[in-house]
Amino acid sequence: MPSPARFLALAALFVSARAALVPPGHQGSPNQPVDVSEADAPTTDSNAIVQTLGQVDQKSSPPHDAPPSADVPPTTVTAIDGSLTNATVSTVAGSSSDTTPSTRKRRNLGRLGKRTSGFKKVFDGLPAGQHDASIQGTAYLTYTVVPNSTYNVQACLDWCTQRVDGCVFVNLFYEYNNYLLDFVFSEKSNLKCAAYGDVHNATEKLNFGGQSSYPQVGSEPVPLTYITQSSGYAADSLVDPDTPDGYDLVFGPTGGANNAPGYMGFAFLDKYDVNACAQLCNGRGVDPLGGGCSYFNIWRAVVKGVPTTYSCAMYYLVADESTAVNYGQGDLVVTMSRGYARKNLVIDGGFEGYTACDDFCFTESYSNWIGTSSKGGSLDASIFHFQPYAHFGSGVALLGAAFGDDSLSGTLTPAKPLATDKGANYVVQVFFISSFSSQALEGPAKVDILWNGKRVGGTSGFVGSYTFSQSDTVVGTGKDVLSFVGGAAPAWTFVDDVKVFKV
Repeated sequence: MPSPARFLALAALFVSARAALVPPGHQGSPNQPVDVSEADAPTTDSNAIVQTLGQVDQKSSPPHDAPPSADVPPTTVTAIDGSLTNATVSTVAGSSSDTTPSTRKRRNLGRLGKRTSGFKKVFDGLPAGQHDASIQGTAYLTYTVVPNSTYNVQACLDWCTQRVDGCVFVNLFYEYNNYLLDFVFSEKSNLKCAAYGDVHNATEKLNFGGQSSYPQVGSEPVPLTYITQSSGYAADSLVDPDTPDGYDLVFGPTGGANNAPGYMGFAFLDKYDVNACAQLCNGRGVDPLGGGCSYFNIWRAVVKGVPTTYSCAMYYLVADESTAVNYGQGDLVVTMSRGYARKNLVIDGGFEGYTACDDFCFTESYSNWIGTSSKGGSLDASIFHFQPYAHFGSGVALLGAAFGDDSLSGTLTPAKPLATDKGANYVVQVFFISSFSSQALEGPAKVDILWNGKRVGGTSGFVGSYTFSQSDTVVGTGKDVLSFVGGAAPAWTFVDDVKVFKV
């Protein structure tokens, strides 16, 4: 314990330090300047995407030993940030429940687009009696068998349109010497109808069979499977996939992928699935500079005319079509590129709507935010237009008396209640910094995040650089009130980039 003399000396230093402070309202300089800007944000690593694309192989066709009419499996992640994998979306996204398109055949999967009833022939099969090959391609969904008394094209198309959501292409072919088709499966048909979530062409007829299916009897040779009359039919038109819940479509489809700032990494999917990409964005985790994922760009990679994979690139800054300038390189062509922004229910969460000056100004309230002082306080909550105080941009909010006239707390809240969906889950994401004063003076700093008056998160103590904070999961009522309460000058806290996302 310090001696009385030592205690008095420390107290004198504390008073001296406080007296020397120039408060934010007088355009004082932070004790620890903010050293972050959007210029520091990383941009899309297109080279890593292309290099990984050269390693991944997600092309397939109906297995010779699988029963027909199996459920469509969940979307799979085949690569993540350059490393090959084979995992469900929920595993990669860290979700406790798999909300990706799954085994329910009738569910809208949001891939290339819903197929219409009209189909056109893409390629013919070879004449009967000649060995042919089936499609070995991306986005394989499932297969069935149709009656083989005739070459039953219509039954195959009807099954695709009526039973398999996401089906935009079918490959119809006979498979001979398949013991399971001939004697085990109840349908007793060898006319296979394979469904795909992408359109393929004759150059992808690469599965010639050649498997041993019949049981070995003595030393007799076992016949190998072979394929004949393999034809392909594609939907004659596609429509846009449904926009994922909690997102807005920003652009697309176009032939350019984003080359944009705020890049957080990428994943390859085994199908063009916007819902799966949204779930990966939601569960991406936190970038220390920019926070959570706010935007994704999904696109199809076509190499030498053949669909190869489906890329999902994630960002903490929202991009737009002006940066969709990556059209591919070499044999790679970007197709079906769409951008989706996560809906932020907070209007002007970055306080950029306050522009009453060119350089330095502040206010207690403006059209999008309201600052309220404690009784007897003055400017205990305020909004500044001043780039040196802000996380990104020039707008930022301050809790604590702007001129240092009192040490009372203030309350900052959006001007309108949030337009939430009743019963839906949300999180509040925000950046805090409490380092305008010295570490000793900022020690008592404290801000609470309140959801309808109940504390769900916050920050406390000295925070030396802008630091991301996320609330507990909250439940919407339809008109929820978000507020930030705190500040006690000279223990000031700046608040910036406020977001409320559905989860």
